[in-house]
Amino acid sequence: MLKNVETVLEKPILYKKTEGEFWNDEHISMQMLKAHLNPEFDGASRKHAFIEESVAWITELVSPIDYPLLFDIGCGPGIYAEKFARQGYYVTGIDFSKRSIDYAKNSALKLGLDIAYLCQNYLNMELNTAFDFATMIYCDYGALSTDDRKTLMQNVYSHLKSGGKFLLDVFSAEKYNSFLQTRTWEVCNNGGFWSNEKYVAFYGNYKYAPNVTLEQASIIKDSGVFQYYIWNTYFTKETLISEAQEAGFKLRGVWADVAGSVYSDKAFTLAMLFEK
Repeated sequence: MLKNVETVLEKPILYKKTEGEFWNDEHISMQMLKAHLNPEFDGASRKHAFIEESVAWITELVSPIDYPLLFDIGCGPGIYAEKFARQGYYVTGIDFSKRSIDYAKNSALKLGLDIAYLCQNYLNMELNTAFDFATMIYCDYGALSTDDRKTLMQNVYSHLKSGGKFLLDVFSAEKYNSFLQTRTWEVCNNGGFWSNEKYVAFYGNYKYAPNVTLEQASIIKDSGVFQYYIWNTYFTKETLISEAQEAGFKLRGVWADVAGSVYSDKAFTLAMLFEK
């Protein structure tokens, strides 16, 4: 047990990956879905009032009349996808969480919305459709390693029509500056987010240069130690533009968020529209 504790206290190497697909764990995936669906919680999805404002702005920015085929990358349980569909887009959503995709499919069926959902890893996607417009919302792009971001950009580019648009948001360098490095312990006698069993959790929040953070959760149970790594890369205008241009994209607009707020280098997020 002492060796296990020593292991969890070590600062992980940059972009160390979680073993296994924790997003498909029976218990954790249910907690994640609850977080997505809570309209007042800003953790897994943005608060629903912001989403409504965001969809209205996006629809004006990239009209479904001119760009009808929309690809929602990292769609989760379909919160944005459903609202996009109601605006007149023909939506395809992709996510690697089976629970989220199952929920999204059932919800669309109940609401009578014609949305195509795919349970796939968007790093490995090879679809037969070319889209007019792709979105990747709530800073999912920054959760990827440098190599995976390059793969993602290339995949999105190859799945767009010529002239197609790509809208994404990321956390900003200002957000990185506000990140606090901490180490805390928690005893969950009745279980919690990471398990329905009793566990002890060590949470390590670390900064890495340049502009990368890790939120590590080490869950210690009778059955063993389970490590989860939540990475975030933070961007300036220049660094995000550079990564998009490397894939072939051209910049078409910069804002502080995906609701169209005016760009500010003091904002915690950054949104950009690119064109193939």
